[in-house]
Order: sequence, then C-alpha cells, then structure tokens
Amino acid sequence: MPGPLAGLKVLDLSRFIAGPHCAMVLGDLGAEVVKVERTRLGDDTRSLGPYIEGESIYFMMFNRNKRSLTLDFRNPEAQNLLRRLVAEADILVENFRPGTMEKMGCGWDVLSKLNPRLVMASLSGYGQNNSLTKEPCFDGIAQAVTGIMDLTGHPDAGPSMAGTFLVDYATALHATIGILAAVENRHKTGRGQLVDVSLIGGAVSLLMTAIPEYLVNGRMMSRMGNRDRYAAPANTFQTKDGSWVHMVAGNNAHFPRFASMIGRPELMEDPRFVNVDTRMANVDAIEAIAAEWVAGLTADEAIAALRAAELPSAKVRTVADVANDPYMREAGHIVDVTHPRAGVVPMQGPAIHLSETTSEVRLPPPVLGEHSEDVLKDWLDIEPEELGRLRAAAAI
Repeated sequence: MPGPLAGLKVLDLSRFIAGPHCAMVLGDLGAEVVKVERTRLGDDTRSLGPYIEGESIYFMMFNRNKRSLTLDFRNPEAQNLLRRLVAEADILVENFRPGTMEKMGCGWDVLSKLNPRLVMASLSGYGQNNSLTKEPCFDGIAQAVTGIMDLTGHPDAGPSMAGTFLVDYATALHATIGILAAVENRHKTGRGQLVDVSLIGGAVSLLMTAIPEYLVNGRMMSRMGNRDRYAAPANTFQTKDGSWVHMVAGNNAHFPRFASMIGRPELMEDPRFVNVDTRMANVDAIEAIAAEWVAGLTADEAIAALRAAELPSAKVRTVADVANDPYMREAGHIVDVTHPRAGVVPMQGPAIHLSETTSEVRLPPPVLGEHSEDVLKDWLDIEPEELGRLRAAAAI
C-alpha cells in the first residue's frame, strides 16, 4: 500500500541534518523526494566520516527514500532548470544561508509566482527576517545560544552539549509539521506558502519551564545531571554489579508504590516526603534512600522490582546493547537497507507507524547524481539532446 504522502513531489535542496531529515521523513511517508546536490561535491556530509566502502554513514542517516540529481547552482542554465523543476513540485526544502536562493533567482517571490501551489520550507539558524538572519549557526551553536548547553551536564562540571544533535532533529520535525500544515491549508485555498523554521526556534521549544520560571518567578534553571527537575526520587543510581539504573518514582502516584516496594511505608508519613514539593525540598535525603536501595541489588533485580511496582525504569545501556536488542528490529526501530556501494547498512527505521498506510524504506541513500537523467526525464520529459547540452554546459 502506498504511503500517505504518495503523489507529492518534493525537491530537497538542503544539506547537513535538519533539512535532509525533514525531507527524509516526507519520503518515509511516501512522498517522491529528489535531493538536488552540487555537482562533483554533493551534500557536505558526503565528505564526513565514518564510512562504509568509501560512502559516508553520516550522509546515509538522513537521505534514504530520495533520488539524487546534481546541479551546478552557480550556472544560469542550472538555475533555470531548477525553476522548471519547481514548477512541477509540491514542496521545496532548503537550508541555504538566507539570501542565497534570491541570488540564484530562486527566492520565494519568484518561485511562488512560478508555482502558486508551492510549499517552500526554509530552515535557517536564526530565521529569515530579523537582525541575526545572516549569522551562521549549527546545532552546537544553537545549544549554546539558547541555554540548552548551560542546562546540560553535572552541576559540578561545565556546560555540555547533548549527546546527539537534538536541535537539528527538533527543527526538522517542526519543519515537517509546518509543511504538512501548509499542504493541508492548500487543500482549502489552492495556494502554497513559505514555512520559516529556525534552529534557534527549535532549541527554544525544548526549554520546558525555563523562560517563565525565570521571568516570572526569578528562578534560573541550572545543571542537574540526571536528576529530574520536577519530582523526586527520579535519577540514575548505581547497582551492586556496577551497572546503572534510571528510575522515576517521584510524583504523587509513584511515590507510595516506591515506599511500599522498598519496605519503607513510613516514608509516606514523613513530613519531608509527603508530596512532590516537600520531596523536592529534601531531594538529597530521598535520593540517598533510593540510592541505598538500588546499591543492594543487581541491575536485573532492581529493574524486576521496579517493574513489578509499575514504576518507570531502565538499565542504562550502551549503543552496543541497543544495536543487539531483538526488540529494536521487531519494532522496526532498526532496519537493514541495501546500498548500491556499501552493501547492507543497518540504520534507524521510520519512527512513524500508521494503521492504514505504510511508512517504509523504499529507496537506499543515493549515490551522488545517481538519478539525474531519470529525474529530468520523469519530471520534465527532457529529450536526450537537451540532456547532452546540459551536460556539455556543466549545468548537471
């Protein structure tokens, strides 16, 4: 069964993570995605390791379910070809520095007149129209600018980046949601629109209560390690076999079960622990009790007891543990994709599963320019003679 977005044509002009991930999600859901890349070099991530058989794993993680077309963006012939492709597209995703598309004669004002139904998603560091628009920005910069880095890590250590590019991923998903909202609105109005999404906006969306907590209550969030900010006990504790267990037992529904499980029902009557507020005021004391209980058990014993009490818990696992977990493949979180050069590549599977329509890996990440001729024939019905002329002009 085709995916829910089957029939939608997407031009992906983006590079690195946020834009490509957005376009890949659309492809996972059935859209036809053409990744438009620079001739010879392609997406910047093609040159970033690690590699399998000379092919970048980094690139593969964000570019399945796409076909690759190469264009020389500086070539007027290629710019004209891009405009012709846009006339056939439903969606365009780009993350050039603001102003670059305009320099190519492919800004929103031009493209929206050429194709009034076009939905164009522009992903940038700071947004399209403000005093910082021209500033370069990557995930780590966004984490620094928005305070995420200052909130991450142990209180006795310096600020730290998150262990993955979470701002890129969040921004990609905001862009995807914006695109789908614009497509839905197009059903009503017949017109597309520009979707403006920034890394800074994506990062700020992850700040939980930090902004009003500071501006209204005058309290500034700080680094707390693995300790939960809102309830206790909820932290990571070491077991007697040297493993680590993360448990959540701090809200008013969980805590009575925790006290009963460890054989300390009197804790529910202790004025230090009677509710969330008092437990947070005495967080060191309640965490010491939890740590002592966990330290007397192996990881398996602690997890078994916590699960029997219906308390959220997990052993802290390595990537090796995750990669070898049969559940990950059973649930489709890890899938094997056969790449034309790298062979079988295990990677993260689609995260969205629908009951009536499929979300699946239909195409492996493309080799640079692998589908240039096919795309131009399919989308523009270009004859061999014109293809030859475009190649001679180094436009493709």
